[in-house]
Parts: sequence; C-alpha cells; structure tokens
Amino acid sequence: MLKDYPYLYETHLHTSEASACAVSSGWEMARTCKEAGYTGIFVTNHNWHGNHCIDDTLPWEQWVKSYARGYEVAKAWGDANGLDVFFGYEAGYRGTEFLVYGIDVAWLIEHPEIREATVEEQYQWIHEAGGMVIHAHPFREEPYIPEIRLFPRYVDGVEGVNATHSHPESGSHNNPLFDERAIAYSQKYQLPLTAGSDVHSTHILGGGVAFKRRLRDARDYCQAIRSGEDYVLTNGVDWYDREGRKIEMEEGL
Repeated sequence: MLKDYPYLYETHLHTSEASACAVSSGWEMARTCKEAGYTGIFVTNHNWHGNHCIDDTLPWEQWVKSYARGYEVAKAWGDANGLDVFFGYEAGYRGTEFLVYGIDVAWLIEHPEIREATVEEQYQWIHEAGGMVIHAHPFREEPYIPEIRLFPRYVDGVEGVNATHSHPESGSHNNPLFDERAIAYSQKYQLPLTAGSDVHSTHILGGGVAFKRRLRDARDYCQAIRSGEDYVLTNGVDWYDREGRKIEMEEGL
C-alpha cells in the first residue's frame, strides 16, 4: 500500500449469487477482501444481459432482489466487520461491458426500462440518477467479445488497470497490452482512469483504486473520480497515478 493513499477499494468484484462465472459467495468475498487490507469493495455482478445466474422468468422486482443477494450478504458481513460494501453492476452489451456505480437496488426495481436501454440511454439515465458509467476492460480480446467497441461520449471513465490482465497470479485474460491500450485511449479522450481486479473468487489479486481518505458511499466515489480528486491505481503489484503513469516504488511504500 502506498503510505499516502491508505484507503484501497476493490471496484470490480463478482459473487456466486449472481454471476455465473463466480465461485465464491458475497460474504466469502467480503471477508477475504477485508483480510487482504481493503477498506471497501464494490459488488459488480453481471447484469441481465451478462453472464448472470438468476432465473429470467422471475418478475422484475423479484429478479432484482435475487440479483442483489450477493451484495446484501457481503454488506451484512462488511457492516459487522468494518468493511465498506457498495452496490454496483457490470452491464453487458453483446460483449462490451460497463461498470455502473452510484445507483441502488431500489432504483433498479423502479426502472425496469433499464433492461432495454441502449448504451446512449444507459449513460443518460444513470447520469440523471446521479450515477457513473465506466467502460470495463475496453480492449480485452476474448471469444465472448465479438468486437472492440468504444463509446467515449457515453462513459465517465475507463477501467485502465484490470488486474486480470497484468497480475502475475491472474488465471485469465493475461495480456498487459489490454491495459496499455486502455490507458492510451483514456488519455486521448481525457477520460478519468479507474482500476479493479475483476475478481471472481477468494484468490484476491489486490487491484483497485486507493484514496487519501475514506469514501462515504458509492456516490462519493463517483464524485471523486469525476472531479479529479487525488487517487492512485493498482493491479495488486504495480502502482499508477491517475493519469496512468507508473509510480516508482521509492516514491513511498
């Protein structure tokens, strides 16, 4: 941990209650992240157009409540053990994915139209609700991603550091070029950078965004990213400033 940025947040985390590709439950993820030194986590399970494991025949309100169970379980553990747990989700659009922050479960229940939103409508509606849209791993290449599509006018930022791309213990998506291209993309369009581990199990990689202060809630995180507040990024091994420049270790562990 960089000594001047002691508050580390995992911004990209999945749980087995909602993400079909996850293997650990919400409380297991929360406990392990606390043990790993995180101040807080965002539970960002795959949504209705992503790799989820919720019964699609359920009525919308029941679907959302089932989908949110992983978050609720993680939050209950966090509240009892001093870990901040915030709600988010990963939205899928035919392989293109976005991390959505700053809205809550109640908002989703009240807005079933979000299921059919275009990328442009998603950005508009999430903004109107006070939230934020981050393009997740925009340059990842995998069979489930038919093509790389970029939407610089309809995102608030770019996940430029994804630990699965560059952490030496990552078991998937290993290619540091994915992050290098994402950082260059953010710089070209002057979009804020974020970082996360995209973790699906208790094999914690340690990636995320670190601040000088503790965040109050998910909306506070959105404001911090959009306002240009001082923060740093990590893939769990290396550290970067918010412009994506690597920080030399002698600058302050």
